[in-house]
This record gives sequence, C-alpha cells and structure tokens, in this order.
Amino acid sequence: MTFGGLLFGYDTGVINGALDPLTADLGLTALTEGIVVSILIFGAAFGAMIGGALSDRHGRRHNILLLALVFTIGTLGCVLSPSWQVLALFRFILGLAVGGASATVPVYLAEIAPAERRGSIVTRNEVMIVTGQFAAFVINAIIFNLWGEVDGIWRLMLLVAVLPAIGLFIGMLRLPESPRWLVSQGRDEEALAVLSQVRTAERAQAEMAEVHRLAEEERVAKTAGRVDLGVRWVRVLILIGAGLGFCQQFTGINSVMYYGTQLLGDAGFSGDSAIIANTLNGAFSVIGITVGLLVINKLSRRTMLLGGFALTTTFHLLVGLSALLMPEGGAKAWLILVFVVLFVFSMQATIGPLVWLILSEMFPLKIRSLAIGISIFVLWMANALVALGFPPVVAAMGISNTFFAFAAFGVLAIVFIATCVPETKDRSLEELEDDFRARYS
Repeated sequence: MTFGGLLFGYDTGVINGALDPLTADLGLTALTEGIVVSILIFGAAFGAMIGGALSDRHGRRHNILLLALVFTIGTLGCVLSPSWQVLALFRFILGLAVGGASATVPVYLAEIAPAERRGSIVTRNEVMIVTGQFAAFVINAIIFNLWGEVDGIWRLMLLVAVLPAIGLFIGMLRLPESPRWLVSQGRDEEALAVLSQVRTAERAQAEMAEVHRLAEEERVAKTAGRVDLGVRWVRVLILIGAGLGFCQQFTGINSVMYYGTQLLGDAGFSGDSAIIANTLNGAFSVIGITVGLLVINKLSRRTMLLGGFALTTTFHLLVGLSALLMPEGGAKAWLILVFVVLFVFSMQATIGPLVWLILSEMFPLKIRSLAIGISIFVLWMANALVALGFPPVVAAMGISNTFFAFAAFGVLAIVFIATCVPETKDRSLEELEDDFRARYS
C-alpha cells in the first residue's frame, strides 16, 4: 500500500539524475528543462483535485488501482518519448497520478488502519515519499556510473518506476475497500465484512459506530461553500493556510530534490561525482523526516516552524556566500554540498512535516475540506513555479543570487509565521475558531 508514496517520491525525484543525459539527448534549454520538470507538478495539482473527487465517488481502492495503471502508462510514455514535447505530455499524465496518490493513499491508510496505529501508518506514507526520492537518486547514480555512456540511458532510469507501479496494482487487488467509504455509500454489511477481515469480531462491531461517526463528520465537513468564503475570519484562515503552503515550497527544497545533480555540477563536481554526491541529499532527507516525526509532538508548532525557517534561511545564505566568495575548486564544491545537505536535513526535520500537520489541525470541521483543498492547491502550484523557474533563474543569476533570493523569501516567511500563524498544538478546533472569530469578525 505504501508503494503509492514510494511512487510519488520516485517519480518526482528520478528526473534529478536523468536530466543531464536527457538534456543532451533531446536538446533541452534552461526553459524547456523547467517545463519538463515542472509540468509533472502542475499535473499533480490538478490530479489531487480530480483524484479526491473520483475517490469519493468510486471508492479509495478503485481509485488506487486506476492510479497504478496511470502511473504505468505515464512512465512508459516518458520512456518512449521521441521529443521533449511528448515527454512533457506524459510527465503531465504522470503528474495526475502523483497528485491523485497524494489525495487518496493517506485517506485510505487512515480509514483502514486501527485507531491506535493510524498516526504511525499515515506518517509512514510521508517517510515512503522521501524514501522514494532517495531510491531514485541511488538508482540513478548506479545506472549512470555503470552505463553513463550509453545513448538514452535516462530512459532506463525512468523505466524503473514501472516496478513499484505493478507492485501497487497487484497489492491493491488483495486489499479490501475502505469501510468508511462503504458506510458513506450505505453499504454497512460490506463495511462490517471488511472490518471483520482486519479486526476481531467484537472489535469490528464496536468500530462500526466510530465509522458512522467519522462518515457523518465527513458529510458535515463538505458543507462549506461560497457563502463561507464571504466570512472574513474564514477568508483569513484560508489565506494563512495557503501562505503556509507557499512558504514551504519557496524554501526551494524541491529545487534541490529535482535539480540537485545539476546544482552540484555547477558548484564544481564532475558529472559522475555530482550524481553520487546528490544521494546525500536523499539520505539526509530521509534522516531529517525521521527525526522530525520523533520530535514533532515535543515542541510547540510555532517554535519548531520558526526554528526551521531560521535554519533553512541561514543555510541559504551560507550556500550563496560560498558560491560567491570561494575560489573555484574542490573546496568550494564540497562546502556547497555540506550546506545544501544541512538545508535539506533542516527542512525535512521541521518545515516539511509541520506544514502538513498544521494544515490538518487549524481548520474548523465545516470548512476543512474546502480550506485544505485550497491550501494544498497553492502548495502544488508554488512547487511547480519553483520547478519551472529554477533552471532559467540559475542561468541568469547564478547559484549565489538564487540562494540569496531563497534567503529573502525565508525572512518573509519568518515574519509571516510570527505575526499570522496560530499555535495549534494541544488546542481544540473550537478554541482556534473562537480566536479567529474574535480577531477578524
């Protein structure tokens, strides 16, 4: 089941090491590089919306099976692409699957898991996403160093993603539909049968009551609409959620996860060394999110978020200063690598998981679906803009000025969080709603 998260990570990360041979093969410019990379993210933004709607209409299991097929078709289309335009088309299709997975897989995991294991199982999906990116970096490094001189080697790098897609499809054939979705469709007997497969008989009966309660919460949560957007405190809360998504992406984390190999090459590493060194970004991404999940409930959300942005902004400045002031050579390349790796670790240990957690905690039930949908759409679009703009911006401004720009965004993010973002740890939704009504009504 976590193959969905693994595919999400692999398909967003595989382009990193494949981009240099792909650029040489298809004659990409800085702009068309940005298009080929970012179009997957634009597709994901729409895939998240479409995937959520299809999941509600046809069921979580049905939707994940469909997504596994789309992953396969998108991957094979990318592998066989004769031009960058065709590659971009199939990258967009692949993005629809990535976005659909981001909207469906965590929901399915939350609805099928026992209550006491729900948190650990759902967060495991986040770990699998960064693990998928790390796996892409390692596999790319192995393939490139063994067969880097072979024409079209980037096609083999992309082809590897077919294996987890097939694994996801076969695995889902053996898994049941979400009992919560079945209850929402009035299919109580089937829901009880599913619960009886994964729970004891007594617990299955007891859990049906909770499933009914959660289904009612889901129904209530979908009652928000245009009228609610006319209420000032609701608009402010949604803008804060969208702002968090924007700030998370304009740390530039995905410029490293998508273009890390090229970035390190520009810093001074040779082609073979850059693709190997880039695996450290993947490794410290996994380590960072693991550390983050261990400490996330031990600190206040705002303290951890402000600390995270202070760290990432500091490392942006250090990368920029290293690129600007250090003489060309191995010392400069290694120093930039160290600061980039520390940035990735700091980001994934704090801002990465925290933004998703705060979004899940800050919205009152009635507007939750609407507000989270808008916030995540803004997050995906900001991700896409960073992916689209990074190659031409680096080409025009250089590494140093690009990272100085990220540092400036970091300062603005710190001001935004300090003045606007509420503390959500150990506070009920009712308390948060009352605060915002009082401040902005």
